[in-house]
Amino acid sequence: MAPLVLSAYTLVTANGRGVGPVLEAIRERRSGLKPCDFEDVTLKTYVGRVAGLEDFSLDHELKPFDCRNNRLAWLGLQQDGFTVAVAEARQRYGAHRIAVVMGTSTSGILETEHAYRARDPQTGQLPGRYTARYRYTHNMFSLGHFTRTCLGLQGPAMVISTACSSSAKAFATAARLMQAGLCDAAIVGGVDSLCHTTLYGFSALQLLSASPCRPCDEDRDGLSLGEAAGYALLEFGERVGGRGTVALLGYGESTDGYHMSHPHPEGAGAVHAIRDSLIRARLRPENIEYVNLHGTATPANDSVEDKAVYSIFGARPACSSTKGWTGHTLGAAGITEAVISALCLEHGVIPGTLNCLRVDPSLKSRILRENQIGPLSCVLSNIFGFGGNNCSLVLGKL
Repeated sequence: MAPLVLSAYTLVTANGRGVGPVLEAIRERRSGLKPCDFEDVTLKTYVGRVAGLEDFSLDHELKPFDCRNNRLAWLGLQQDGFTVAVAEARQRYGAHRIAVVMGTSTSGILETEHAYRARDPQTGQLPGRYTARYRYTHNMFSLGHFTRTCLGLQGPAMVISTACSSSAKAFATAARLMQAGLCDAAIVGGVDSLCHTTLYGFSALQLLSASPCRPCDEDRDGLSLGEAAGYALLEFGERVGGRGTVALLGYGESTDGYHMSHPHPEGAGAVHAIRDSLIRARLRPENIEYVNLHGTATPANDSVEDKAVYSIFGARPACSSTKGWTGHTLGAAGITEAVISALCLEHGVIPGTLNCLRVDPSLKSRILRENQIGPLSCVLSNIFGFGGNNCSLVLGKL
């Protein structure tokens, strides 16, 4: 495939607002995970909560969109000069020639949770203030509609919801739209905010850790949930690229079709996604210097991913998970880890797996525990969702 330059990108996580604080947290090995203090949740777990979302509301023409997920989306758009970069691209191509492809797993489901708590005790009817705004908040397209409205765009728009792989698959979908000539550029990204459904749902599945998550650790016992908003502006390399520019070089997608929630025990679908991403990037396994693992810190996920990665790369490339910083941001995990991978390429740093005290001896890949400094040219980012919904992205310097 033709390389697609990430001509602008931004990220908001529990580590801070913008790529600067995120990079600083990685360098200082400072986690954003804290004991759960989200609303009235009583679970003993840690979360990556973005501070300040409760302190403001969307107003004026954005008022109908007001909910936690869209507040987080708005906060992401305000960082790193992203809206300015999009405005300049709009001048180059026209508002109708820039696509918006977003990923989310829950959208504004928190609004519906609040609505059910406030329903009429006699009739069970939901409050009108919630039902009237459903299309702008909880509806799955809410995030795409909101992003396109904020940025003044009129091109193709869609929202992908495939669990954890959602905002990684946004890159793949945008690449196809651009290569088909349906647009000249694309805004890709994802936003997922904390809610009761995911917190209590993962708890019911016995997948939440009572301590900060420990990917690849021999005593890992579950994940930590987080929230995040991230965006990237994709453009064709020949139009805007320069030496050293970070670009999407390839992508691979697959579905295990093995189990409703559990991945294939040998990582068959993951292997397929990784191989396809390398083929599209016209690269060999030895060209990949760092693998940003999905690395959720659940025993099964880390083990299965290790089998897939080792079967292709052996123990040569450095591998790590960054979820010890951000938590698992679900539908926003793809954009979160793609942006972190871009920062690794740009600044020559590989994050060692945070909170991993002793690497599980059954894992065969070369798992880093400490940060490694040095130039990078090609990175693979894996995002593997529920039911074996897999996506791998190859990012590199042009």
